[in-house]
Amino acid sequence: MRLRNRDGTPIDPVPFFVVVCIAFLVSYAWVPIYLGGLGVSIAAALVVASVTFFLATVAAYHQLVWTSDPDRLERIPVERRLQRLFYAVLIGVALLGLLVILASIL
Repeated sequence: MRLRNRDGTPIDPVPFFVVVCIAFLVSYAWVPIYLGGLGVSIAAALVVASVTFFLATVAAYHQLVWTSDPDRLERIPVERRLQRLFYAVLIGVALLGLLVILASIL
């Protein structure tokens, strides 16, 4: 499958597919369990998981395919990219901690 950005330039599809696969795994492995723990029915939890997966896929397509600029990586220094990755990991850990706190309160 040849993915192209909005300018028609071919891009590497691997990052998009990796993010979509991770979104699928997280959506269907965690969302129904947490919502089930909060008393939501299985059918409603699966609908929420599907909507979450769909929104994550649309966001990944927009970010990694549609607005992708293959020459951008050459213009951004490695230190800046590593810093953004570090902050993304921190935000993910903070959100996971917030989710654990929320689950323990409810």
